[in-house]
Amino acid sequence: MKSASFILDRRLYGLLQEEGRTKFTTRELRDAYAKTLEGMSFRIADVRRYVYEQIRRLLRMGWVVLDEDRRVRGQVYHVQPIPAHLQLELVDNGFENSLKTASEPEKEPAVLEVETLPLKSPTNADQQLEVLHKEIRLDFLASMGEAERYKLLLDEMPHLRDRIEGDYLEAKDRSSRLLGHLRAIEKTLNTLVATQ
Repeated sequence: MKSASFILDRRLYGLLQEEGRTKFTTRELRDAYAKTLEGMSFRIADVRRYVYEQIRRLLRMGWVVLDEDRRVRGQVYHVQPIPAHLQLELVDNGFENSLKTASEPEKEPAVLEVETLPLKSPTNADQQLEVLHKEIRLDFLASMGEAERYKLLLDEMPHLRDRIEGDYLEAKDRSSRLLGHLRAIEKTLNTLVATQ
């Protein structure tokens, strides 16, 4: 099998290598990971989301496998030997970096750039608006997808409502804001086309 580069959080790698850790649940791994973050300010929901995403990646690689006994809550995972085809690359501050990445779309820096760039000509304005339109459309679709998935999860697993309803509402709000930005840009583009 062809070797594959696999980037993994150094703290998480340390936890997986601990003696006696042959199996774990998401909660156990989350709590162990949260202990490695002592002294930092964080939300436990963000840690849970981050650790769960890492578990999914480990499952895809075959480093971790599901227990035969499938459960909705408290699913047990078994740690396997590191797959031979993996080229492991350990990174520091994986959790912190994931928070920065997750918060970037909310800031919408592209909107600010267009406001501060001088519009030298109608052609320049068209180009800037087209680029901005594409960026915001992608953000909007991603945010809509996130909200849809949370809604499905809430319908399928009502017992998770207390834990994920806030994330669902946040994704919905973000989608609504992005839709507003998208409509404003589309109307502006239509106005520019009509006046040319």
